[in-house]
Amino acid sequence: MQKRFNITGVCIPEKHYMVDIANKTAKIFKMVEQGDYFVINRPRQYGKTTTIYMLNRFLITKPDYFPIKISFESIGSDSYKSEAAFIEAFLLRLKSIFNVLGSNSLVKFVESPDVDSFSKLDIWVTELVIKTGKKVVLMIDEVDKSSNNQLFLDFLGLLRDKYLKSNEGLDSSFHSVILVGVHDVKTLKIKLRPDSEAKYNSPWNIAVDFEVDLAFSTKEIASMLEEYTTQNHVKIDIPFFTKNLFYFTSGYPFLVSCLCKMIDEKILPHKKKKEWEPHDLVQAVQMTLTKDNTNFESLIKNLANNPDLYEFVFKIIMHGMEFSYHSRNEVIHLGALYGILKKEKGKARVHNRIYEQLIYDYMSSTLETSGGIRYSHVSSSYIEKDGTLNIEKVIRKFQEFMKEQYSSKDKDFLERNGKLLFLAFIKPIINGRGFDFKEVQISEEKRLDIVITFEKEKYVIELKIWRGQAYHREGIRQLSDYLDRQDKTIGYLLIYDLRKECSRTGEWEKIEFGSKEIFAAWV
Repeated sequence: MQKRFNITGVCIPEKHYMVDIANKTAKIFKMVEQGDYFVINRPRQYGKTTTIYMLNRFLITKPDYFPIKISFESIGSDSYKSEAAFIEAFLLRLKSIFNVLGSNSLVKFVESPDVDSFSKLDIWVTELVIKTGKKVVLMIDEVDKSSNNQLFLDFLGLLRDKYLKSNEGLDSSFHSVILVGVHDVKTLKIKLRPDSEAKYNSPWNIAVDFEVDLAFSTKEIASMLEEYTTQNHVKIDIPFFTKNLFYFTSGYPFLVSCLCKMIDEKILPHKKKKEWEPHDLVQAVQMTLTKDNTNFESLIKNLANNPDLYEFVFKIIMHGMEFSYHSRNEVIHLGALYGILKKEKGKARVHNRIYEQLIYDYMSSTLETSGGIRYSHVSSSYIEKDGTLNIEKVIRKFQEFMKEQYSSKDKDFLERNGKLLFLAFIKPIINGRGFDFKEVQISEEKRLDIVITFEKEKYVIELKIWRGQAYHREGIRQLSDYLDRQDKTIGYLLIYDLRKECSRTGEWEKIEFGSKEIFAAWV
């Protein structure tokens, strides 16, 4: 069977190209060995289901362990109408597993009792564990659908009570329980009294923190590419693609596989030679950003439905504002839960460059449809005969546009949206042939560096608001440093001069800074 890159459902080693997650599995198994109860909560399409699938395969090889992996995804609403209905749904899933394992004795055992209450289920679980004579590990995937239901919370309370009694030697229960979902079930609450909304307690405060990083490291990405090249005899500069796949995705599993799949299935078949070239990755990013998928739809929906989160991300992307990462901050917690934000050097950052571009596109479209952008785009050609982008012409045209459409009375609007206006301005110019990534440079100026990739060329532009001559000189130095990191000698500085008097709007200046040429334009 020809393997492929997979971006839907569980990844199976015999069918799909996969990173080597043996190190992650070993870390999780250590938690299982210790008898830990824990929650694997990560954003959607972050490799959770594949992780417990691989853990289950690993546990099956251990003679002392009896893994049970089920999912709550297909439990219908009728199963939450009573204890008996919920328990029946749970036992049916166990029966399905026992059938697959070929254990007739356990199939009969799960069919024989009349278990219609949690008190009876308590006894039945004890008998199950004793009957297997092994360390039973229960893994439940897709628990999010159940997490707001009182019966599910009661079920967790039952497992918690059995765990505590088992530790005291007063009961036998599951050796380890793993719950999997987007939300951290550990933070859920259970009512102490049916008539009380004020008193709550967590039914899952026995859970230990799950700190295994499910994002792909560069080493893990390389392992997947090595397998792919070996089986397909495709030439790949693995160090280059490993580094740059991580650069664009920050190791987000879905995005890594998505880019690889795009190159393998959409780009490579149209090439004369079986080789991944650097420009193929750029094209894969472009193509991915234009494709609809449930991951992107979910991200945008979560931003649209949470105005505080939208505003928080807007400040980071468009104003270069810096926020410390506090997981107890409701907005930051929500952003991390949805995979939009991550913790990096103690700060809250947008998770990856592809998401940043996707969010910028969404924010740009929102501003345009709300009437914030006052133009239908010009038809002038900005593309040279050799296929390069005439970025100077783009900037000069933007100067003209700003002079015609905005004035000092728009200062508040421009303070907030000026940078987004430029990004929206260039979008139809580079659309389909290029893209731009924002690099927030934290300083008192709150600069925003943009790297425009157009065809095979890169153009570095720094956007900032005029804060005085001293900051201007420092900004030039910082842009020069950034050009070094991008291996470029020419850069562009776009300055929003919002002063009522002494404004340099419309001016253009060439600045020599060491070996760099920096073109500064005031708008």
